[in-house]
Amino acid sequence: MATENLTTEPRLGSRYALALLPWRGGGGGELPDRELALDGLTVDPGRLADYARVCGFPLDGRLPTTFPQVLSFGPQVQLMTEPGFPLRLPGLVHLRQRITVHRPIGADERLDLRVRAADLRPHAKGTQVDLLSSVTVSGEEVWSAVSTYLSRGTPTGTAEAEREPAEVPDAPLAARWHLAGDTGRRYAAVSGDVNPIHLHPLAAKAFGFPGAIAHGMWTAARCLATLQGRLPEAYDLDVVFRKPVVLPSDVQLHVAHATGTWALALRSTDRLHLLATVTPR
Repeated sequence: MATENLTTEPRLGSRYALALLPWRGGGGGELPDRELALDGLTVDPGRLADYARVCGFPLDGRLPTTFPQVLSFGPQVQLMTEPGFPLRLPGLVHLRQRITVHRPIGADERLDLRVRAADLRPHAKGTQVDLLSSVTVSGEEVWSAVSTYLSRGTPTGTAEAEREPAEVPDAPLAARWHLAGDTGRRYAAVSGDVNPIHLHPLAAKAFGFPGAIAHGMWTAARCLATLQGRLPEAYDLDVVFRKPVVLPSDVQLHVAHATGTWALALRSTDRLHLLATVTPR
């Protein structure tokens, strides 16, 4: 597999603009046999503080579990907007996010990042693909993730059922939040994810949503932030995104803990938005 070394994080605004041009994809249904690399990354303290504030994390000298995904997202979008990528970026749905924390990452550590695409496969509603990300420090893998995206359309084959986190119906209520209409814009400002479906109701309606929707990774981060101080040093996080959270909205977080594993569910009055588990390694 070929590796392309990037010198800076991709600018997502220009990448989304590129994605709206006539599609240059196709590629015979094959994923690019290459990875994108960003070496020697250092985290800007101001950016980290802004991210922590928007998502509800404390500033404790460590990177929040979901923050490396922010660093990975730019290279992911670059891969998905280059000629030959078999799926079109506009309309892609973030179905699932799996993260492995091998050890805590210090906020001042220098990070080496790798991103590639893998496992193009059928889904009951179209085609899905995984974007794999890995962060190493001095050659040691400290964080890795699998982001699964769905392109809606005609399935390309028979979809196999994938095991997902189970809902715990009687999980106690842990928090209630009112999500303001500008939640998507505030998260976009700290994450760089300026997908228009999160920024303005009219833009979201153009893609079939009833209004602007919260970023899936913001909802995941906000839920996980409630467990800070109670998580192990190394663990697996598995998040499945169900119904999008239309903004503004009132939501409830339910959390259960048994045999070392945390189970989380984010709901509104009549919808399930997110299921997640945190499992010690």
